[in-house]
Amino acid sequence: MNNSLKIAAVLASAFLFYGCEEGPMENAGEEIDNATTDVGNAIEDACEDVKDAAGAEDKDC
Repeated sequence: MNNSLKIAAVLASAFLFYGCEEGPMENAGEEIDNATTDVGNAIEDACEDVKDAAGAEDKDC
């Protein structure tokens, strides 16, 4: 996965958590963080699958 995309995801998650205190906003922030992580993992898995199918030596994304 593109490093700038990873950095943007981490910064967005950190920004959401910074302003959250206990309560519904904290729960929403956690859900967004989990969704961001899941999307990042899915993109990385898809990239690795494409590289594997193409026979690439370097399978890291």
